[in-house]
Amino acid sequence: MVYELPELGYAYDSLEPYIDETTMRIHHDKHHATYVKKLNEALEGHEELQKKPIYILMKDLNSIPEEIRTAVRNHGGGHLNHTMFWTLLKKNVKPTGEILTAIKKDFGGFEQFQEQFKKAALGQFGSGWAWLIFNPANKKLEIVNLPNQDSPLSTGKIPLMCIDVWEHAYYLKYQNKRDEYVDNFFNVINWKVVNEYFLKLR
Repeated sequence: MVYELPELGYAYDSLEPYIDETTMRIHHDKHHATYVKKLNEALEGHEELQKKPIYILMKDLNSIPEEIRTAVRNHGGGHLNHTMFWTLLKKNVKPTGEILTAIKKDFGGFEQFQEQFKKAALGQFGSGWAWLIFNPANKKLEIVNLPNQDSPLSTGKIPLMCIDVWEHAYYLKYQNKRDEYVDNFFNVINWKVVNEYFLKLR
């Protein structure tokens, strides 16, 4: 196995009541593990690609041979996106530091940011993600949604925070109430980690 499933780093029930233990177990141990397995299978026989960090592969999908490009895009994206997602989850961490200052500057306030982020998460038709990203072109924070397991890195943007809006991320607890899931997600964002990601840009 070239790529491996990362440890969650905290208890499966540590995000209760906002994200339930059963969902966390299935999401991490089953869904993410499958992305890793399928990615490794796609890269069999491509030793030069196996040696590269996954974010490098996702930044330059055009360098991936066409016959495995879709598989790497889907499963590599699934691995990369979830690996970041797990690091962003912790209950009751208030936004502080430079990231909060930048959010207020680029969105007009934290509440405005929340409204735009929720709109992006709810507006993603079908499966996908909503992202807080840094756009190197204009040096500003932006919010985007992307389908399936696509990564902002593939469009030249730098991801800072994300929410998974695939149904497997919330359906056991929230059923079809994606809006309730998104509202509660704001209680489990580890803003300390988001701030650390933001500071790495400098």
